[in-house]
Amino acid sequence: MLNKIIRYSLNNRLLILVASVLLLFAGLYTSMKMDVDVFPDLNAPTVVVMTEAPGMAPEEVERLVTFPVETALNGATDVRRVRSSSTTGFSVVWVEFDWGTDIYRARQITSEKLAVVGESLPEGVGTPTLGPQSSILGEMMIIGLTSDSTSLRDLRTLADWTIRPRLLSIGGVAQVTVIGGEMKEYQILLDLPRMKQYGVTLDEVLNAAREMNRNANGGILYEYGNEYIVRGAVATTDVDAIAKAVVKRVDGVPVLMGDVAEVKIGDKAPKLGTASVRANPAVLLTVTKQPNTSTLDLTEKLLSSMDELQKNMPADVTVSTDIFRQSHFIESSINNVQKSLYEGAIFVVIVLFFFLMNVRTTLISLVALPLSLLFSILALHFMGLTINTMSLGGMAIAIGSLVDDAIVDVENVYKHLRENRLLPPGQRKPIVEVVFEASREVRMPILNSTLIIIVTFIPLFFLTGMEGRMLVPLGIAFIVALFASTVVALTLTPVLCSYLLGKGKTDKDISREPFVARALKKYYGQALEWALRHRTGVLGGIIALFVAAMIAFFTLGRSFLPPFNEGSFTINVSTLPGISLEESDNIGRRAEELLLEVPEIQTVARKTGRAELDEHALGVNTSEIEAPFVLGDRSHAEVVADVRKKLSVIPGVNIEIGQPISHRIDAMLSGTQARIAIKLFGDDLNRMFMLGNQIKKNISAIDGVVDLNVEQQIERPQLKITPRREMLARYGVSLSEFAEFIDVALAGEVVSQVYEGSRTFDLTVKVKDDERSSAAKIGDLMVDTQDGKVPLSYLAEIKSATGPNTINRENVKRKIVISANVSDRDLRSVVDDIRERIDETVVLPEGYFIEYGGQFESEEAASRTLSVVSLFSLLVVFLLLYNQFRSVSQSAVILLNLPLALIGGVFILRFTTGEISIPAIIGFISLFGIATRNGMLLVSHYNTMLSEGNSLHDTILRGSLDRLNPILMTALTSALALKSFHYHNLSSQVSGTSAAAHHALVKQACNICEFTMHKALEARSSVFLPMAVVKWTDRPMLAELTVYRIVTSINTHSPPSQG
Repeated sequence: MLNKIIRYSLNNRLLILVASVLLLFAGLYTSMKMDVDVFPDLNAPTVVVMTEAPGMAPEEVERLVTFPVETALNGATDVRRVRSSSTTGFSVVWVEFDWGTDIYRARQITSEKLAVVGESLPEGVGTPTLGPQSSILGEMMIIGLTSDSTSLRDLRTLADWTIRPRLLSIGGVAQVTVIGGEMKEYQILLDLPRMKQYGVTLDEVLNAAREMNRNANGGILYEYGNEYIVRGAVATTDVDAIAKAVVKRVDGVPVLMGDVAEVKIGDKAPKLGTASVRANPAVLLTVTKQPNTSTLDLTEKLLSSMDELQKNMPADVTVSTDIFRQSHFIESSINNVQKSLYEGAIFVVIVLFFFLMNVRTTLISLVALPLSLLFSILALHFMGLTINTMSLGGMAIAIGSLVDDAIVDVENVYKHLRENRLLPPGQRKPIVEVVFEASREVRMPILNSTLIIIVTFIPLFFLTGMEGRMLVPLGIAFIVALFASTVVALTLTPVLCSYLLGKGKTDKDISREPFVARALKKYYGQALEWALRHRTGVLGGIIALFVAAMIAFFTLGRSFLPPFNEGSFTINVSTLPGISLEESDNIGRRAEELLLEVPEIQTVARKTGRAELDEHALGVNTSEIEAPFVLGDRSHAEVVADVRKKLSVIPGVNIEIGQPISHRIDAMLSGTQARIAIKLFGDDLNRMFMLGNQIKKNISAIDGVVDLNVEQQIERPQLKITPRREMLARYGVSLSEFAEFIDVALAGEVVSQVYEGSRTFDLTVKVKDDERSSAAKIGDLMVDTQDGKVPLSYLAEIKSATGPNTINRENVKRKIVISANVSDRDLRSVVDDIRERIDETVVLPEGYFIEYGGQFESEEAASRTLSVVSLFSLLVVFLLLYNQFRSVSQSAVILLNLPLALIGGVFILRFTTGEISIPAIIGFISLFGIATRNGMLLVSHYNTMLSEGNSLHDTILRGSLDRLNPILMTALTSALALKSFHYHNLSSQVSGTSAAAHHALVKQACNICEFTMHKALEARSSVFLPMAVVKWTDRPMLAELTVYRIVTSINTHSPPSQG
């Protein structure tokens, strides 16, 4: 089969060349049209249900709104978790479905369940609303509006009715939420003493207000051959006209609305949240995109629309679009990965040229690089995937391996052509025939080595959850690119060899090996002889190194992903519940001012509280600050420490410092915006809060724990109005009338709308603010009864009380979360210490229990899956080797190379990050395939030489020397292609020179160890192992360094602080 492919390619050379050119152009065109993103879609299928319940206390929202919604949705098909948050006047329920559930099906299931729930909700509660379909990385831009003279009310109106509709009309925008400023409304403020004077009841005012702003339909009038629409234009925007509406007649004299109330345009109350930019009051618009939408294209459309809108805005309005823009992360991270790809390709060119000293052979080998990468992009496109840092990372891991097959083929063809030139002219074969024979000789090793590497990457496809969503595109890109390189090596490479090699070179030129190859073979031959003479010592030294590596391996920490720098901080500042929005705003402003003192921080923007129908339901006691930064002389860790130090001077607040993307990933995994979430479940919120503080105190001393915080689900002050039922009966007031008075007089009731063109504003009836500004004044409010008006204090008991601020639940059980981040230590060991400390010091009451959540869950699940599946991958690798050699002993000895491959990787991990993460595990897994490649090629050549009658000693020496060039070239191209990733990461911590020197020392020590170990094993077992001198010094870290670089390439302006 493979022989036929090679023969067909050589017989149809022009067809192969044309097909390759077409593939090149198709790949380039597709790559320019594909969507680009930071990460693949990491979002679990989640549907958000939001319900407004104006005026309700959190416990009432939980009991009357949240619980019925949760109960209906918990038993829905494929639901794996239901979380909820009940706050004052608002319920939000997150319904998380199994991974792989179609999001449209999930939304349909949720809608069907909610159709039944809506009928049972109390009167006055809004309809449960599904949040827009989006993802955790859907928040793509925050736009800030500030002004010098334009009022905050006009600024908010501009945002609500001009900017927001325009942005929502752009294809791909899922939602635009607005926070800050003052919402405009028309107000009828009741004057209760004057109502008493005129004998006007609350019902009479409400009835008049409900009907006063509704146009009348007069039908159709036909006159003079024309048709006229008759309209009763009752609606008005004039507050004076509204004040002249008749409420009732007393002794034939009309009582007007203005006689018993003040009619004016005011600010909607109570405010749910506020916002600022650089410590100045502002309005913020958060733009959320729909899934499968190009962030870069949508950003361009949004910026273009904002430029057009700004032309018609008041001159003093400033629009800020640099507060948070996800496209910055994407552009910088993609550019960093692309830059590393280019640098890697340059390294490949240098290595090939110095080994071959021939421009033609170098070009032939390099052709596989763009073709394989573009073929991989085409495959991603047809599979519906995007170009992102993970898919580009898969290509980056493969970049060195992509030319391996072509190198093996080209080097073998070149060797055969050289041997053919040494023959007498009459015995020389045609070039095409020489190329065919040389390509046929290495066809099976090429195919099998590719299959082995592909098999070792198969474990990635068994990952589920977020880790699977993140890493599977990397595996797809790597495997497709590697497969494409094999196809190129079997088709295009022989064709190019037949055209370009063996022509235009003198016999002397082609018969001599390049200087680099001759020098390496000379020293390598001496090293082989030395290794064979000192077998025992070499073997003992390698075993000692292996034991040391294993000891070092078990001292490594564990984490899910390496720390990375997104170029922006997301900082939560929270204080005790019950604080007013005004005081919380002052605290947030103080935090902004302190952050602006940090020289690296470019700007700051803050949200305090929440926007209307916003699933990020923050209480007014919580502020979320976005602070983009650019690193200069200081490292990322130093800037974070400075930020913590400056914010620590604010008394009575909890500070959590995160980053936008990792912040949202944490929230999706555990429901908490921190890397570690300790979830305490129970029934009594006060007792849970007490236990939570006990846990916080006990674990605060653990090394590495920072940003320790207990959810503020504690009692906040309430004013409870309890009816005296006997007095209600005495005065003939029904409970519904009593409840309506409380609703209207204190909270206010929206009775109608006022239309200003296409804009709609609420018309609200409520009592004047100064008549309900204290508990005593509320007691003096006059209630309508059958005996006239009586004070509210006659009919009800008014007293201070306390109630919960927020009630969070998970799977129909109340919970409180103790959250923490980790600094200067690995995640897994910190979690292990926390678990141990809590088990030793905390005794939970009956019915209470603790669960742990966060990134470490994904790390544990991924490590477990990869470990199990990798064993099966190794078995498949062994079967492929056996299929190639039909020898158990030869296959087993090649696999003995795998433990040795761990040595270099473990030591480099130990002396750099000190942690083993999922990228590192992938690096080791991929190494298992790469490490067998050279061994298989070498053993195959040994067998060929033995079949020709060579002695064992000559076979070892000559065979190893023959394969030295392709083995070193493949190893060096793979290793050096990724050096740019590694050095970019180290540059912020150590200088490039010291990093290179450190790595060179490790590499040289490892080089000596491996080739001596190999020769000792060869002599002892009489089975042949490859002499891959550089193979395992750099390759153990290939995938680990690459994925590390992929993640850290999210640096927007500077490299990360940790190597």
